[in-house]
Amino acid sequence: MEFFEVIKKRRSVRAFKPDPIDDSQLKKILEAANSAPSAGNLQAYEIFLIKDMKRKRGLVKAALYQDFIAEAPIVLVFCANPLRSASRYGRRGAELYSLQDATIAATFAQLAATALGLASVWVGAFDDGMVLQELGNPPNLRPIAILPIGYAAEEPEPTPRRSLKDLVHILE
Repeated sequence: MEFFEVIKKRRSVRAFKPDPIDDSQLKKILEAANSAPSAGNLQAYEIFLIKDMKRKRGLVKAALYQDFIAEAPIVLVFCANPLRSASRYGRRGAELYSLQDATIAATFAQLAATALGLASVWVGAFDDGMVLQELGNPPNLRPIAILPIGYAAEEPEPTPRRSLKDLVHILE
């Protein structure tokens, strides 16, 4: 799929078919996330791949009972690794660059899923501590995004966007 078509096709899907995702597709999604640019190429983020239903249900609870998370065959959780970025960039790396690294990687994964004919939705509303508990309490990480991925069981309409005239501020 051509890049701009991928951007136009991406939708926030909150209903998934139970069909499994092929391992080769999953690998492509993870490779896309791994290819995302990052500050100083430190890749100051971690990705947790969840297939286990018990953990997915725990994420549902952590994410304010957004039940569709458990419907997806796989769920990726992107966590910032502030210490990894702070090693080179200090406080700014810990507080900003690691978050940016994680969000860019999650975006690449989301677009890769769309390009492969899969659906996803970015989940940002959750309790950090509960998410970390479902991930086995890894030290020094900050959850940034939960990304359920699967085959769409719905086809949402495009959402309205701000006009470029309203969005872009030209300074000449």
